[in-house]
Amino acid sequence: MGHLYLDVSQLEPPEPLEKILEAIAKLHPGQFLYVYHRREPFPLYTLLKDMNMKWRTCNDDHGMYHIYIWPEEDSAAEEHAMAQ
Repeated sequence: MGHLYLDVSQLEPPEPLEKILEAIAKLHPGQFLYVYHRREPFPLYTLLKDMNMKWRTCNDDHGMYHIYIWPEEDSAAEEHAMAQ
């Protein structure tokens, strides 16, 4: 269980998107992906929807984005992601 952490805040497009998609493929049941990003990845959201993934995005006081991603059917991963 738990999560995978991915910091893409220093990467230039399209590398963040590529790294996020690679990390999603490595998720185990009950895990979610936590992404730290410097911008909101709008193109990612369409892909996530097509992949039957859910997500939650928050931004902090420094303008950074925290994105939590999990498979739509994985209620354990969703519970852990939403508790963050």
